[in-house]
Amino acid sequence: MPLRLSYTPHTLKFKFDARTSRGAITAHQVYYLKLWQEEEQAIVGTGECAPLAGLSIDYRPELEQKIKEVTRLVNTGAVSLQAGTPFPEALDLEAWPALRFALETALLDLQQGGRHLFYDNAFSRGKRGVPINGLIWMGEPDFMRQQIERKLGEGYDCLKLKIGGLDFRQELEILQRIRETADASKLTVRVDANGAFSPQEAYKKLERLAKYDIHSIEQPIKQGQEEDMAELCAYSPIPIALDEELIGVQRMDRKITLLEGVKPQYIILKPTLVGGFAACTEWIRLAEERGIGWWMTSALESNVGLNAISQFTANFTTNLPQGLGTGQLYHNNIDSPLEIEQGHLWYRGSKAWGDTD
Repeated sequence: MPLRLSYTPHTLKFKFDARTSRGAITAHQVYYLKLWQEEEQAIVGTGECAPLAGLSIDYRPELEQKIKEVTRLVNTGAVSLQAGTPFPEALDLEAWPALRFALETALLDLQQGGRHLFYDNAFSRGKRGVPINGLIWMGEPDFMRQQIERKLGEGYDCLKLKIGGLDFRQELEILQRIRETADASKLTVRVDANGAFSPQEAYKKLERLAKYDIHSIEQPIKQGQEEDMAELCAYSPIPIALDEELIGVQRMDRKITLLEGVKPQYIILKPTLVGGFAACTEWIRLAEERGIGWWMTSALESNVGLNAISQFTANFTTNLPQGLGTGQLYHNNIDSPLEIEQGHLWYRGSKAWGDTD
C-alpha cells in the first residue's frame, strides 16, 4: 500500500538562554514528519527532524528544501520506504542525519500503530524508569547554583555541568560547593566542555578538575584533533567521552579507525546527530567490542524525539544514567506521557499526547 508523507515546522522556545561554550540559543527550529498509508489515514507515524545550530551537519538553509524533495519522492511513489530496511539510495540521506532519524522513527511509529510506542519494553509499558543525569546549564554562578540546588532537591544522584563558558576558577568553585554538599559516593558529577579547552591547556585543566571526583568529561577539546585527543585519553586523570567527535562519521571503517585510534573511555550517542537508531546500534556494537562504555543523550529534541530515543535506550541493559532530561526546556513543548521522578524518566501511558500540527 503506497505511503504518504507530510511535514510541519515548529519553533521550540527555550525557557531561558541555553548557553554552552559555543554560545547561547533561545529557539530551536524542528520539523515533524508524518507518514501514513494512503488508504488508512487514521494511523499516522510521527518523527522529529531537529538539527542543532552550530553542531549538526544538516543545520543549513537547504534543509527544508531537502525535506520537500524527500516528501515529493515518497508521495509520487519514486521511492518505497519500509521500517527496518536501509533507505533507498535515491533519497541521498548520508549528509542528513537528523532527517534520517525522523524518517526512521516515523516508519517505526507507523509500523506500531501510530501511538508513539516504538518498542515493547519495561519503559514503554511504564514498569521501569530510565536513570538520567540532571543537566546544569552554563550561566552566572548564582544561576548555576540555583539549578544545582533544584536538581539535588528533585532527587538526582547524577549531575552533568556544562563548563568552558565561565572563568575556570569560578567553575572550580562551583564544583567545590557541590562536593561540600555531596561526595562521590552519593553524587556522580559529569562535565561537558563542548570542545572549549585548547590541546595545550587541556591536561592541566583535567588535573585540576580531577580533584572533585569527576566521573567523566565530554569532548574536552574540539573534534578533528584525533592525535591530541588520543593522547588525552591515554593520560587523562578523568575518563573522556567523545561526543561531537562522532558527528559526520558515517562509514564503518572510519568508525573503527576513530575508536581504535583515540581509545576513549566512553562515547556519547545522539541519534539526531549520528543518523538514527541503526547508526547508534552500530556504534554501540563497535564500542562494546572494544571495551568502551556509552550512554545516550538527546540533542534538545522536543518530547516527540525524546520519547523515541528513550524507548530505544530502554532496549539495552545499562545502569549508567542517560542524558534524557531535556523535556522541560521549552515553553511550547509537545505534551506527552514523559515524566521525571527522582532522577528517572518514566513513560506514563495514561497521559495523552499533544498535537504536532
